[in-house]
Amino acid sequence: MTNRFILAVSAAMALQAGSATANSINVFNWSDYIAPDTIEKFTAETGISVNYDVFDSNETLEARMLAGSSGFDVVVPTSDYMQRQIMAGVYQPLDRDLLPNLDNMDADLMELAAAFDPGNEHSVIYLWGTTGIGYNAQAVADRLGDDYVVDSWSILFDPEKAALFQDCGIAWLDTEKELIPPAMRYLGLDPTSTSEEDFNTAADMLMQVRPTVRYFHSSQYISDLANGEICLAVGWSGDVLQAAERASETGQSFEVGYAIPDEGAHLWFDMLTIPVDAPNPEGAHAFIDFIMDAQIAADITNYVMFPNANAASTLFIDEDVLNDPTVYPSDAARAGFWTLQPYDNRTERISTRLWTRLRTGQ
Repeated sequence: MTNRFILAVSAAMALQAGSATANSINVFNWSDYIAPDTIEKFTAETGISVNYDVFDSNETLEARMLAGSSGFDVVVPTSDYMQRQIMAGVYQPLDRDLLPNLDNMDADLMELAAAFDPGNEHSVIYLWGTTGIGYNAQAVADRLGDDYVVDSWSILFDPEKAALFQDCGIAWLDTEKELIPPAMRYLGLDPTSTSEEDFNTAADMLMQVRPTVRYFHSSQYISDLANGEICLAVGWSGDVLQAAERASETGQSFEVGYAIPDEGAHLWFDMLTIPVDAPNPEGAHAFIDFIMDAQIAADITNYVMFPNANAASTLFIDEDVLNDPTVYPSDAARAGFWTLQPYDNRTERISTRLWTRLRTGQ
């Protein structure tokens, strides 16, 4: 076999592989986090098919990204995790010439997100939200009275109150960054603190209520709140609102509510990014640009109940969603929000050690 023939075969194979890759992309997103017809509409418009996979924790995503060769074209990390992944060289810069719908994005929110990705060089906001309290309103009324208002972390962090809900079930998100910082804030400490003393103080308090927790999971609580399997959860805003909608649609005898605690809550951004070794970066750009279409962004928000950062989409968002302060919080509520920067190695070790202690209850 001559070298010329080998080169010709290799070139043909490369062209064939390139053609196949150009017609498909691999997307890795959070579970329950897109409208049912978004993928179908993208394929109809672009001819690009989507292999869509899901995860339910940043830790799962990070492990895949840092291992390299993930095979994904678009992934959706939360901003603080993304920041350190950018530093590790995980994501490629975006080609703005391929993203004309960037003009639709809210400049103020993009500026906030730029704290994690200077100049928004590697990322675009997908959705954003808060971490607060999901609750079964009837269970709360039965235990604390009809007039009780869920407006404080105390319902989960005060041992006497939390114990009242142990029988009906309490769930915590399976990530320390959504429990330890709120515990710090509840205790009057800075939720962004990296002090080992503050971490220990918060963990000691959480250990007091640890016996009331039925499980740690970052997606199961959605269906469990909706069907009454649990009555309290530390949860992400849109997830809890999805649970509320499901409970209503299935005719449950109770309502599911979401509360942003008066003490404050974590404000986070989930970001659209392209791995540095993405098989089809052009297809990835096409997908991100499609998500930034005003109507598509509105469709996603209307379905998943998480706010987007697409200013142009406001015209297409359902009025009851747009005016819901648990979806789009008031200025007063925003005053109590905090964002998290990545922990340094020392703080990460402290946080991981304490979280292991909390998860095992030992």
